[in-house]
Amino acid sequence: MNIAVLGTGTVGDTIGSKLIDLGHTVMMGSRTTTNEKAQKFVAKHNGKATAGTFADACAFGEIIFNCTSGGGSMEALKSVGDNNLNGKIIIDISNPLDFSKGMPPTLSVVNTTSLGEEIQRTFPAAKVVKTLNTMWCGLMVNPVLINGGDHNVFMSGNDADAKQQVKELLKSFGWIETNIVDLGDITTARGPEMYLPIWLRIYGATNNGAFNIKIVK
Repeated sequence: MNIAVLGTGTVGDTIGSKLIDLGHTVMMGSRTTTNEKAQKFVAKHNGKATAGTFADACAFGEIIFNCTSGGGSMEALKSVGDNNLNGKIIIDISNPLDFSKGMPPTLSVVNTTSLGEEIQRTFPAAKVVKTLNTMWCGLMVNPVLINGGDHNVFMSGNDADAKQQVKELLKSFGWIETNIVDLGDITTARGPEMYLPIWLRIYGATNNGAFNIKIVK
C-alpha cells in the first residue's frame, strides 16, 4: 500500500520505518522538497521511501498518517488541498500541545473539541481516525516492548470501514485485537487527547516513556 507520513520528527520516522518493514511504500511529507530529515529518511531505506511536500505525500498516499506536531497540523493539512484528502483515511496521532508558556505544555484545544475533530470538521470528505496518540512512539509500532504487548490502544472516528482498516494496520504493528478499544465517533478523541497532561507528568516523574494504559475489569 502507498502510505503518506506527514512529519519528519521521531514519530514520523518511527511510523514510516515500521510501515516500510511491513512492505508498504512510504512518502514522507514536509514543508519543502529538500527537508534534510526527510532526505535522511529516504537514504536509510535504500529506495523503499521517497520524500516530497505535504501535498506530494498526500497525493501519493492511499492512507495518510498525520505525525506533525499538533500545533502545526492544521497548517500542514490546509497546504495539501482538499482534492488530495477527499475520501482518504487520515490517521491522526498528533496532540494539540501548546509550549508557549514553557514546560509542561498545555492543550491548545480541549473539553469542547479536539484536534481530531478539528481536522474532521475542516476536511469533511476525509475519514479521520484518531489513534496511537496516548503513548511513546516506540510502543506505537512495537507494543510487545512492555507487558508482552498486553495493554491498550484507542480509536475514535466516524467511519466504521476506515476504523476497520486502521485496526488491521494496528494488528500488523503487533497490537492484540482485543486490546484495540473503539471509543466511538470522532468526538471521543477528546478523551485520549486530554490524557496527555497525565502522561507528561508520569514521564516527568519516572523519566521513562515506556509505559501505557491497561484496562483492568
